[in-house]
Amino acid sequence: MAGRRQPFTESIDPVYDFDLAPDRLETGSTKWSRYPADVLPMWIADMDFAVAPEIVSALKRRLDHPVFGYAVAKSQLREQIVADLDRRFGWRIAPDDIVFLPGIEPGFNMALKASLSPGEKILIQTPMYKPILDAPSHWGLEALHVPLVRGEKGYGLDRGALAEKLAGAGAFLLCNPHNPTGHVYARDDLAFIAAACEAGDTLIISDEIHCDLVFDGRSHVPIASLAPEIAKRTITLMSASKTYNIPGLKTGFAIITDRELRDAFNAARSGMVDSVNLMGLEATLAAYRDAGPWRAALLDYLQENRDHLGRALWRLIPDIRYHPPEASFLAWLDCSALGLKQRPHLFFLEEAKLGLYAGEVFGTGYEQFVRLNFGCTRATLTQAVERMAAALSRNAGN
Repeated sequence: MAGRRQPFTESIDPVYDFDLAPDRLETGSTKWSRYPADVLPMWIADMDFAVAPEIVSALKRRLDHPVFGYAVAKSQLREQIVADLDRRFGWRIAPDDIVFLPGIEPGFNMALKASLSPGEKILIQTPMYKPILDAPSHWGLEALHVPLVRGEKGYGLDRGALAEKLAGAGAFLLCNPHNPTGHVYARDDLAFIAAACEAGDTLIISDEIHCDLVFDGRSHVPIASLAPEIAKRTITLMSASKTYNIPGLKTGFAIITDRELRDAFNAARSGMVDSVNLMGLEATLAAYRDAGPWRAALLDYLQENRDHLGRALWRLIPDIRYHPPEASFLAWLDCSALGLKQRPHLFFLEEAKLGLYAGEVFGTGYEQFVRLNFGCTRATLTQAVERMAAALSRNAGN
C-alpha cells in the first residue's frame, strides 16, 4: 500500500498531513473492499484522507449523549449555510429554503418524481456519472444526451446542441462542477443555460456537490444565484460530503427558494426519503462552521496532486490524453491512443493491479476512458501511474 499509512486511532494530526493516510483495509470501506488487497482502488469518489479534527471532535461530543433517535437540522446549521452562501457566492437565501436530505442522489430523484410525469424528457450532458444517467429510467422519463465539447484546454458547452435539445425538455439535470470532467461552468455559460431554460419553461436541477473544491482561483457560481427568476425554477443540490470526506454519513440538502416548488419537492419524499442521518447533520455543521482551514489545506494538496498527475502522465504515458480538471479530485483520462485490445479499466485492473472507474459507465462513446480518483496520498498517486506505465511496457506489441 503506497504512502505513509497509520492504523486508525482517535488522534488526528492537527497540521493536516495529507501524506499520512489511515489504513482503510478491514474497515468496511466500499472503496477498499471491492478488490483484493494487492489492487490500488482509485475508482469511487471517496478520498483517503482523515477528516478534519473539528468534525471528529463534534461527533465525539454528540456521542456523549446516549440517545440516537431521528434527527432534524438545528437552526445553527441552517443559519451557517445561509451565511456561507452569502459570503462565498453572494447568494442570499432564507433558512426555510433549505431541505435536508440523506444524500444528493435522493435529491435529484425526488426532484424528478415531484416535477415530471412519465414520458417527459430530461436533458443530461455526457459524460455523466452513473446515478444521474440512471435516474430518468426510474421515473419513466426519456433522457436526451448532449455531449460536452472537448477542446485543447478542456471541456465546454455546446450551446447550439444544448438549446436545440432543451426546447423539448421538461428538466435539465446540470452537474456543476461537472463529474467526471471537472469542468467548472463560467458565468456566461450558466446565463445561457438559464435563459434557454426560462424560454422553454424548463426546470433546472443542479447538482453542485463539488462546488467547494474549485482550483486555480476560480469561483463557483450557483446557477440559481444569477437572478430571482432563475432561482424560482431551480432545485440546487449541495453537500459537505465530498469536500470534507464524510460521504458515509449520508447527508445533503436542497435549496429551493420557490415555495410551491419546495412543497412539491417535499411531497415527493413519500415512500423514498425520510429522516436524515443524525451524525451527518452534526458533521455538516462542524465542517461549515469550523473546518475552513482544513478545506484550504486540502484544496492546495489536491491541486498539487492534479498537477503531479499531469506531469507523471506526460513523462511516463504521454499517449493518455488528460485535461487537468478545474475542480474536484477526479481525473478523466482518454486512453484511446494506447491501442489496447481490451477496455482500459480491465487492462489496468488485470495488468497493473489498479482499480479505475470504467468509461462506459459514464455514457455511450466513452469506452476508451477511465476515471481516476486522485484524492489520495501523493505516494499512492505516483505508484498508480508507475503501475500503469509498467503494465503498458510489459504488454507493448501484444
